[in-house]
Amino acid sequence: MPAESWKDLEQAIGYHFDNPDLLLQALTHRSHAEGAPRPGGELANEQMEFLEDSILCFLVSEALVERYPESREGRLSKLKARLVSAAHLHPVAERLGLGRYLLLGKAEDQRGERASRALLVDTLEALVAALYRDGGMPAVRRFVEQWILDSVDWQQIPTTDYKTELQELLQQRRSPPPRYIVARERGPEHRKTFTIELRIGGECVSQGAGNSKKAAEQAAAQIALSHLRENLIESGNPKDR
Repeated sequence: MPAESWKDLEQAIGYHFDNPDLLLQALTHRSHAEGAPRPGGELANEQMEFLEDSILCFLVSEALVERYPESREGRLSKLKARLVSAAHLHPVAERLGLGRYLLLGKAEDQRGERASRALLVDTLEALVAALYRDGGMPAVRRFVEQWILDSVDWQQIPTTDYKTELQELLQQRRSPPPRYIVARERGPEHRKTFTIELRIGGECVSQGAGNSKKAAEQAAAQIALSHLRENLIESGNPKDR
């Protein structure tokens, strides 16, 4: 990889590697390392991917706990899984343009693997590990905050999973599980509003609206949960208080 390519990537992430071999390893796929001319070949980025898993999970967990100090462990675990998933990391790798820096074997390059979602995510994960090994936690924390957490629309992430809480409450009461039915869809495709009807045992107990089906389901579940809790309090059953 030419030195100017290193500089381009370093400029993009706002970090200069003291040990450029770490960056080289992060960008080296196994197919290229196995065909390297020097004895022993170049080191591939697979081991770095292993290290990244622990680092990224810790930093994302740290950010979630700071942002949602009152949330339950189960909810935080779901949010963490979402933020470290390939679905979230792939757009980050594309924004960084990691595909053009990736070192591949000739056959893999000709097959278009440079644009592979799996390889781009693997490379991003290896880059996280390389940053940690070169600059420690401060360097990798800045990168994660700037590139992996900056694109999160926190206002679109509910701090409470009302659907799960409703499901648990209904199970405690031995009630039928909730059913979510789309009652209405309004607006153009890019700005559609959904209305969800929530039914329990065939009876409509609430409706919720949102700019996505998931958001509308959460709104309907929140209303149903509130109604059910009010009824439970009035019943005077101490087990359900």
